[in-house]
Amino acid sequence: MGKTQLTTARVGTVGGRGSHVPLPGDKRRTYKALFDSFTQDAQGRISPFEVLNRLKSAGIRPDDRRIQEAWSALDNPGQESGRLDLDRFIAICQRNSGIISRAIRGELVIPDFPRLAQDIESMYQELLEERGGSVADYIPQLGRVDPERLAIAICTTDGQRHSIGDHSVNFCLQSVCKPINYLLALEEHGADTVHRHVGCEPSGVRFNELSLSEKGIPHNPMINSGAIMCSSLIRPSEMMADRFDYVADMWRQLASGGRVGFNNPVYLSERDSADRNFALGYFMREKNAFPKGTELVNTLEFYFQCCSIEIDTESLAAAAATLAAGGVSPLTDNRLFHTENVQKCLSLMSSCGMYDYSGEFAFRIGLPAKSGVSGALMIVVPQVMGIAVWSPRLDALGNSVRGIKFSRILTEKYNFHAYDGLVGNDETGKRDPRRRKNQTTADAVVRLCWAASQGDLDDVRAAMASGIDPSASDYDGRTALHLAASEGQLEVVRYLLQQGANPDARDRWGGTPATDAEREGHPAVAQLLTQHFPDEKPAAVS
Repeated sequence: MGKTQLTTARVGTVGGRGSHVPLPGDKRRTYKALFDSFTQDAQGRISPFEVLNRLKSAGIRPDDRRIQEAWSALDNPGQESGRLDLDRFIAICQRNSGIISRAIRGELVIPDFPRLAQDIESMYQELLEERGGSVADYIPQLGRVDPERLAIAICTTDGQRHSIGDHSVNFCLQSVCKPINYLLALEEHGADTVHRHVGCEPSGVRFNELSLSEKGIPHNPMINSGAIMCSSLIRPSEMMADRFDYVADMWRQLASGGRVGFNNPVYLSERDSADRNFALGYFMREKNAFPKGTELVNTLEFYFQCCSIEIDTESLAAAAATLAAGGVSPLTDNRLFHTENVQKCLSLMSSCGMYDYSGEFAFRIGLPAKSGVSGALMIVVPQVMGIAVWSPRLDALGNSVRGIKFSRILTEKYNFHAYDGLVGNDETGKRDPRRRKNQTTADAVVRLCWAASQGDLDDVRAAMASGIDPSASDYDGRTALHLAASEGQLEVVRYLLQQGANPDARDRWGGTPATDAEREGHPAVAQLLTQHFPDEKPAAVS
């Protein structure tokens, strides 16, 4: 193997000072290709504002912790012209975990992020017309929330974010705290210990029903009895204040700098109206369901405190994205939960997360989710994104009316249902936002051209049945007719001509299918093409 060519890139302060470190030649060429994708002035420099706009368009925000230093450098490039040369551009790209380079190349999980953002905004406008349901009033403080509030936020596993509506207004987690408390219990004790005290089956009854499984334990962690049980397993030997700080700190990490608070009036209101939850607690104690040494009243009050944690929609979407990423926060790259525990949590969210609507939600929507009577809804699209919707009006089952409607619209438009892959996008008409813009068309062109060059008429017909233009070309301007003519595939040429393929299509070198056939020694194909397009005069192409 030959020696790797090393070049130099300036790192350190973007203003110009800093050390030079060797950069492999292939790596520098990669950065040069990124650099060349921007408009350059006469001195070969680019505008930092164009870079900033490219990042914003990709869904990467200025407050993203992963690139704050690089973003600051772009906002203040530190040179007289305010523009960036290649070395400064490389230095900025190297100040993060590769997110800038991937965003510029369109390699984030949602390549065409503006289109997804536009769709989310259209859904928001549609939801504004929905006036069904009413706010929860069995907890007095929740009954005073403005029912017109609506917010939607998304955060992908690459940290692309978009939000609309009342996304910066805090609301109480209520039952949305249950998946995280379950995860904290799993992380502390492991699944075997946790599931000696709480099951993993849908209950088949109301979320606050006085009911236990045949084993005398709560049916699952997503109902009140199961959530109370999980609360008893979180740092049970510590003081109440420390236990709460531990849970609140986890939400701060999940929110990645977002606002996390505590609503004391809701906590007091919930505690004063908690007869059913106290009854559940005493019922479980009677059945010896709790771990030994559990202090029941403290456990219940700790549970009420967890429900009263406040968060905004953007922060909840970031938390959901952490679950979508298998326990790694997309906005910090920190691992918060083990992947196997997240898998267990998502499984239970899929089967039990939506109160008595859980089965139908799994059937119609097919995504893990958890709702709360504050009107919050956390949705997880595994390996893609987390979504948060907040709208306080609830249906008869305790789920946000607008949140349910949003979920239906989302999975009607996108192939996010867990089993959409069994059907295929062509049959459902749904979009896959993970595909690059125009990727579907590009793949179809490649398929058509390859089949034509191989003389595979059946596959050519199948490609044409998908609706591809018979004259569609690749990046060199070469069509399926060019490829078939070059390889002497007479029947394929005849079929393509019948389908309306343009016999005078010119590739980047000015060649037509007829000149290709003549050059490669396929006179029958050349004759067919010239008969179909008599003005063509095939000649050898040098």
